[in-house]
Amino acid sequence: MTGGENRRRGFTLLELMIVIVILGLIAGLVGLKIIRRGEEAKATLTQVQMKNIEEALKLYKLHNSIYPTTEQGLEALVEKPETEPVPKNWKGPYIEKVPTDAWGNKFIYISDGKHYTLISPGPDGEEGTEDDIKVSN
Repeated sequence: MTGGENRRRGFTLLELMIVIVILGLIAGLVGLKIIRRGEEAKATLTQVQMKNIEEALKLYKLHNSIYPTTEQGLEALVEKPETEPVPKNWKGPYIEKVPTDAWGNKFIYISDGKHYTLISPGPDGEEGTEDDIKVSN
């Protein structure tokens, strides 16, 4: 074997670096796609949790003719509220405990007793940003 044949058997440092960079780019793109899907799954889970809360709110209203107020909050679905208007036909608990969204944030509940808005602050945990998830009746 001559020196020229020996060099052609292995990769040069430059070739190895190029391969490593390409593999890193591919891994990064795949990782971003997986992260996006994870966020989509969390958004879907949060929407399901919100539907469950809405069903509990409907049952509460069916029994009491009004929704819990903002002051009573979603805790009124777990324990009978003591603040006005105190429900006369409370037959709860309507849910076992007040859940958090898929990012660990508390749901924001706003209600005058007739209408409500339920908000998940979304991935950034900040209310009023574009990633919020809202439902209203």
